[in-house]
Amino acid sequence: MQARPWSGQETLALRRQLIGSSCKLFFPEDPVKIVRAKGQYIYDEHGREYLECINNVSHVGHCHPDVVKAAHEQNQLLNTNSRYLHDNLVDYAKRLSKTLPEKLCTFYFLNSGSEANDLALRLARQYTKHEDVIVLDHAYHGHLTSLIDISPYKFRNLEGQKEWVHVAPLPDTYRGIYREDHKDSVLAYANEVKKIIEQAQKKGRKIAAFFIESLPSVGGQIIPPEGYFQMIAEHIHKAGGVFVADEIQVGFGRVGKCFWAFQLQGEDFVPDIVTMGKPMGNGHPIACVATTKEIAEAFADTGVEYFNTFGGNPVSCAIGLAVLDVIEKEQLQAHATQVGNFLMELLNQQKVKHPIIGDVRGVGLFIGVDLIKDQEKRTPATKEAEYLITRLKREYILLSTDGPGRNVLKFKPPLCFTMDNAKLVVDKMDEILTGKMIRLIFCSFG
Repeated sequence: MQARPWSGQETLALRRQLIGSSCKLFFPEDPVKIVRAKGQYIYDEHGREYLECINNVSHVGHCHPDVVKAAHEQNQLLNTNSRYLHDNLVDYAKRLSKTLPEKLCTFYFLNSGSEANDLALRLARQYTKHEDVIVLDHAYHGHLTSLIDISPYKFRNLEGQKEWVHVAPLPDTYRGIYREDHKDSVLAYANEVKKIIEQAQKKGRKIAAFFIESLPSVGGQIIPPEGYFQMIAEHIHKAGGVFVADEIQVGFGRVGKCFWAFQLQGEDFVPDIVTMGKPMGNGHPIACVATTKEIAEAFADTGVEYFNTFGGNPVSCAIGLAVLDVIEKEQLQAHATQVGNFLMELLNQQKVKHPIIGDVRGVGLFIGVDLIKDQEKRTPATKEAEYLITRLKREYILLSTDGPGRNVLKFKPPLCFTMDNAKLVVDKMDEILTGKMIRLIFCSFG
């Protein structure tokens, strides 16, 4: 055991020596070495406090004492695989079922969102006996080989698009092919999927599933227009496929008014499969697939057992139960709505003041700020966005960018994020956007 902790530079040197170079760091020119965290704050090796605006994994706050306690107490008793009976597994499934539509009543537990989406793909193919998958442009569904194949965000930089993968336009009404001034953008975007299905069928191909992040994140913090999911589901079901809602980034009350982001589409919409991960364990690796009895039974009809060694283990389920308890006890859904609305209001005030802010969109504590170079063309302000997040880091505020142009500031903080936090971030953004240096960079605005 080393006599003292490594300095930040020593840790960085060891990382470069021992860790794969494709494993990137935030702020690679000046990375932060984190040694502890609490709530919405993280602390570096020098004790400096940073406000965390992007960690949607530590859903109820870093190191929440109730979650830590649940993990510790169960670890002292037992941790093993799910081939033994244990109350935590069924208790957790029962609690989750109360948050979902009645139709989604069968659960599989796993260790990561990627595992969940991979299983969803297997379930869809076994149930439908079809192969093809429709996804949205710029989508990201995980890092397994099967999921790279259905993630345009990744496969376009690798081996390209497989014959069985079909890419539909992102339903982005700000910079997509059908915008806010279109007479019926919902119908127009849904018809794009309908065309894809028809073209695939003419080639003798059959659709197994439509995969969508309920709120596309990597695509630029997109809010699909209401009614879009219903129209897509109608086309997919008619083609013999199933609708998969990927809630790995946005589930568990992040959107505030609903527990699941797909519920923003209306009470009449129910996916066939829901995948979940990241926030459900507050930093502990746990994930889940929820589906219907019919799909689960078709999967079982293969005669091949589905077994995941640590999926649904007692410790993971104890943690999952504790996260649900905290969300309920601390009324974090209502809090996400209240703080998210306040943050959106502040950001919209900045939009009026600073022409570089082209669009502010979001719901609850899932918010994107689209930075542009030109109001008419809506050209992504990529370098300016990078500059802004770098300057915010100097103010001990951690924010990052997303979207195809890497120009969308993304807010996905722990749900304990406060109104004071929101005001601090926006005030600092205003200072930077008003400053002399930023004016030189944004000279295109005069």
